[in-house]
Amino acid sequence: MIFWIYLVVAGLCEMLGVLWMNMYAKHNQRIYVVYLIITFGFSLYFLSLSLQGITMSTAYAIWTGIGAVGGTLIGIVFYKESKNPMRLLCISVILGATIGLKLLS
Repeated sequence: MIFWIYLVVAGLCEMLGVLWMNMYAKHNQRIYVVYLIITFGFSLYFLSLSLQGITMSTAYAIWTGIGAVGGTLIGIVFYKESKNPMRLLCISVILGATIGLKLLS
């Protein structure tokens, strides 16, 4: 169970890193690069911890899924990005596949 917690924390750090990347792109302040490096560092660290109990293929797929879905949701909620139904359907497919991987492992 702890390995799954590590994986979720890694995914959340990945989401936060994407947020900092967007903040840097919008404001061009170097502090966001520092935040980005720190959060991506934590993301990789927790991903490596999760690999001690979860297969690499499953962990990587879930980690990228959390980052992709989370980054998209952050864009929709905070940056008024498109809520196109097809876009939401694709997010649902990624989320469903991520849950399916967890259930199958």
